[in-house]
Amino acid sequence: MTAAQDGAASSKSEIAYQHLRERIVARSLVPGERLVLEQIARELDMSVVPVREAVRRLEAEGYVDYQRNVGAQVASIDPGQYLSSMETLALLEGFATASGAARISAAELDRARELNQELKRKAEQGDARAYTELNREFHRTLCGASANAHLLGLLEREWSRLDLIRRSSFALVPARYTESYAEHEALLQLVSCGAAESIVENFAREHTLRTARAAVAALRSAEEGEKS
Repeated sequence: MTAAQDGAASSKSEIAYQHLRERIVARSLVPGERLVLEQIARELDMSVVPVREAVRRLEAEGYVDYQRNVGAQVASIDPGQYLSSMETLALLEGFATASGAARISAAELDRARELNQELKRKAEQGDARAYTELNREFHRTLCGASANAHLLGLLEREWSRLDLIRRSSFALVPARYTESYAEHEALLQLVSCGAAESIVENFAREHTLRTARAAVAALRSAEEGEKS
């Protein structure tokens, strides 16, 4: 394969990846839905090879599962795995927020306040997708003041991997919209008034865990309802 051919194949794989990821995140492909590679290839006017590469990439990122005798399908939310992932995220966000609190600028705090007001509006509209994106931007703004570049890299990967699950979590527990906004306000107050790092870290960590616990309870309740 020439360099040009290799580049074209990589480009097609990226197109297929972005197409499928966007559809999964937008929930036009729902959890448990089978991904028929040949059909996707026809839709995108390409061979199956770049589509298969894209699906493997999505599998590595947790968006897709392979089921025996079924093939590739959009990943479902496993309550136990979700809770473990969110516990990890809570630790990372808590430490990053606390370590950046003394370094954050007035402009960054103002930006976080603006984002939280927009979050309030999205909460009133019940827009889970927009809320999740803004919520990540809010926490990225606070965490981004940390001087620990490695930590911030880990956070970016976790945020990306958990996009789909977190969007579902807010949709599962609508009450968390307004609660989350209020907790953001309290967190901003702690940071702006120079509260001790341990206080900021504990509050930020518990904020993330509250969403996780509420979503897990809703997921498990739904599972019990399906069994009965």
